[in-house]
Amino acid sequence: MPNNLSNPSDQPAPWGRPERNRLLLWAAIGIVVPGLCIGAFHLVFKPHDDVFSVKTELPVKAIMAFFVVLATWIVSRMEKRPLDDYRLPLSQMFGKRFWEGCLWGFAMLSAIVLCLRLSSHFQIDSITLTGGALFRYALGWAAVFLAVAISEELAFRGYWLFTFARRLRFWPAALFTSAIFGVAHLGNPGENFLGILQVVVTGLLFCLMIRRTGTLWFALGYHAAWDWAETFFYGTPDSGLIGVGHFLNTSYHGPNWFTGGSAGPEGSIFAFLVLFLCAFLIHLRFPKALYPDRPI
Repeated sequence: MPNNLSNPSDQPAPWGRPERNRLLLWAAIGIVVPGLCIGAFHLVFKPHDDVFSVKTELPVKAIMAFFVVLATWIVSRMEKRPLDDYRLPLSQMFGKRFWEGCLWGFAMLSAIVLCLRLSSHFQIDSITLTGGALFRYALGWAAVFLAVAISEELAFRGYWLFTFARRLRFWPAALFTSAIFGVAHLGNPGENFLGILQVVVTGLLFCLMIRRTGTLWFALGYHAAWDWAETFFYGTPDSGLIGVGHFLNTSYHGPNWFTGGSAGPEGSIFAFLVLFLCAFLIHLRFPKALYPDRPI
């Protein structure tokens, strides 16, 4: 890990034209270019927008992840920084922090489902996949959500969080990037108010994870496993869409604010209780801040 943990002068880092230009370059490579590529993909292959499957999602999410990684690598070369400075140490790639994050993500989504089950608003109806199909879909959806986690974590908690923390300090930068994280989900077809609010709170939780672990890998694992559990394992809605090829058939009933409605379990009021509990447990598990308040 890098040793530039703090700015001795405790003053904002210079914010001149080069810094703004690098942010714009990152946005062009990490957002505009993949947007154009995905648009071309839809024109050529014409996937059904109402179908949420590995076949339709993996190419799109892989394109997004590739260009976000590329954008981050390019600005790191321009700034003459290792990726470690953006809290993506390659030496920890898919190491113990990543897999621990996976366990936390699956456990926290399961905790929401358990709360709904104990309140008699959720039930497991049947198992839909067995044998080779179970393995193929489990692996396919894992690839989809790993690509989602890579693109979103590097976009909102990688270079941008680092850059704004240099100027604003860590938590103001975390609040700003988490708000943008929520705005980026407004276009999802089945989102609701609680679902978007949960996205913002989850963004802050991810920032806490990075602050305390000093790495993006824990949050990456948590993010991927949370989405995998919601879509594949429990087969619940994810922003209004049910994934094609899920392990369990489940059903729920009750008011949307209680069950999550079209947003899925993450839009439930129980999600906020679980996220706050998770933040407390993260505080206990990782008591020391390893990400600087103002990087240099």
